[in-house]
Amino acid sequence: MKGFLSSFRISAKEFTNLRSVAVTAMLIAVSMGIEMFAVDIGVVRLNFAFIAIAAIGMLFGPVMGFTAGLACDIVGHLAHPVGAFLPAYTLAAGLQGLIYGAMLYHKTEWRSRGLTKKKKFDITMLIRIVIARLLDICLINLLINTALNLHYGFIPEEAFGTAVIARIAKNVIELAVDIPLLIVILPAVLMAYKKVFHMAGGRAKTVRAE
Repeated sequence: MKGFLSSFRISAKEFTNLRSVAVTAMLIAVSMGIEMFAVDIGVVRLNFAFIAIAAIGMLFGPVMGFTAGLACDIVGHLAHPVGAFLPAYTLAAGLQGLIYGAMLYHKTEWRSRGLTKKKKFDITMLIRIVIARLLDICLINLLINTALNLHYGFIPEEAFGTAVIARIAKNVIELAVDIPLLIVILPAVLMAYKKVFHMAGGRAKTVRAE
């Protein structure tokens, strides 16, 4: 429990790191761009904007992820104002980023070293990615957003049962697509981030030494 709470404290410090803020802003822009190219396959409309938010949570933690989720929802509404602005949905979007941060921040390594010091595959990250997406789908999409849709009248009470079944079917289809994408993309993002900024840090140290 102490380690879990400390991740929030460490994540909050990311706001003082210019690099973290800059990368987060870039990924928020990526998320907004991805959202413009949602894929309609007939029975469901696939939107992969959440992947960028998941990457922010993984790299910079639950506090930064929560803030990025809020920012994406607010900016998205300003860019494409459809209907009234409802803060409850914005809060739900923030919780989405928090989930990925809580599950993946400083807990993920695509490769680990064994006793023989040879790199071996680490399945921990894959398990955490799957759990994070399941929590996102179950808590945010199916529980919170469904309750909000009912509260605001987007789902008529007389059609609640049918709507819930339809939402469950929709999210099951999304899971079948989302999880493989996350398993491929998030490790790649993590390795690229570490490689780029490790190299940049190494160059900076060389320049200072000279």
